[in-house]
Amino acid sequence: MALLRQRAPAAALALAAAALAPALALGAAAREGSRAERAQALENPCLGPAASALRCPDLVMRPPAELTIDRRTRPGRVLLRAANSIDNVGTGPVELRGRRDGRATMSVRQRIYRANGSRLSVPTRARLSFYPIPGQYRYWKVRQAARFELWSLDARGRRARLVRTGPKLHYCFRDLERRNPSGRSPRRRVYPACDQSARTRAVTLGTSVGWSDSYPASYHEQWIDVTGLRGRFAYAQVADPGNGIFEAREDNNGSQALITLPLRDGRERGDRAREGY
Repeated sequence: MALLRQRAPAAALALAAAALAPALALGAAAREGSRAERAQALENPCLGPAASALRCPDLVMRPPAELTIDRRTRPGRVLLRAANSIDNVGTGPVELRGRRDGRATMSVRQRIYRANGSRLSVPTRARLSFYPIPGQYRYWKVRQAARFELWSLDARGRRARLVRTGPKLHYCFRDLERRNPSGRSPRRRVYPACDQSARTRAVTLGTSVGWSDSYPASYHEQWIDVTGLRGRFAYAQVADPGNGIFEAREDNNGSQALITLPLRDGRERGDRAREGY
């Protein structure tokens, strides 16, 4: 009898484990399914099998311009400033719709237009921040939307090693200049300047086909610290370096200017060359 009493709890535990096994398996399958769904949701529809039916954006960075030395912003440091411009050369606008999910952050869905006039709304990895600009308060801007890099060059003039990066990361997509007019390019601005309201719950940022969003070399964080550097370098600028925005192409987001440091007379135009990135 004692032996039977000892075996009874063990048998009960075995039965309970057997009963729980299907539920645990279902839970694991659900988790795997949700991860797969999220991964599928973040696949670029502009590169998928249905891409021909979509009017997708294509962001390219114009070569750096107005390269100028700045010794005032950070006393004791030498900053190399440059203007930049992100152009939309695709067949549809880049339209990002942010929705508040934190005190100063928003998640982003991208609206992509179809050839038949309907619209597709997809989640993205892009994020918005309520970013401060000295003397201008704050703007809702896209995180990791741009990156400035300085590369050393090898004997054949090719990029060899990443030497420095700049602080420029946030970007406000808007219609500022109509630089590439076409039949799909609206004559007037569709996407205005970025929202500056701390109370807003949702915003829309974007750049139309044929339009550009550009910033002068004097703007906040438009620089790379080049203190102590001498020689020949590539000053590279990259749009959407993390591919958080869905585009028709992901291999043409970068451009560069070849420069010699220190700059002659504090300014150099550079040998400009667009380069896929």
